[in-house]
This record gives sequence, structure tokens and C-alpha cells, in this order.
Amino acid sequence: MSNEENLLQHIAELEMKSAFQEKLLDELNQTIIEQQFALDKIQLQLRYVVGKLKDLQPSNIASQAEETPPPHY
Repeated sequence: MSNEENLLQHIAELEMKSAFQEKLLDELNQTIIEQQFALDKIQLQLRYVVGKLKDLQPSNIASQAEETPPPHY
């Protein structure tokens, strides 16, 4: 093989590696985008649950239980 053929083969290999890396980066970027959407959804759901918990009024049973000591005292 001549020096020119070796150089052309090396360039072709580099182009293939570059194309593979570009494809891989695109796939990784898409995965990150999907994960960010999932995280945003989870954060929204968590805020909703926290809001609901803050809005709950203590029940009468819970307040009575706090005032009355357990039977083993």
C-alpha cells in the first residue's frame, strides 16, 4: 500500500469515528432532554403533594392522641 492509500484509509477511519461520535452525542442529548422532562414532571408532582399536605387540617383524633398519654405511662 502506498503512503497516499494509507493516508486515505486513515482519513476514512477518522470520518467514520467522527460520524459515530456525532450520532452518539445526539442520542445522549436526547436522553438528557427526556430525563429533564421527567424531572420537571416529578418536581411538579412533588410541589402538588407538599401543597396538599400543608393544607391538611390536623384531625381530632390526632389532637386527642397528643393530649392523652399512652396507657403505659
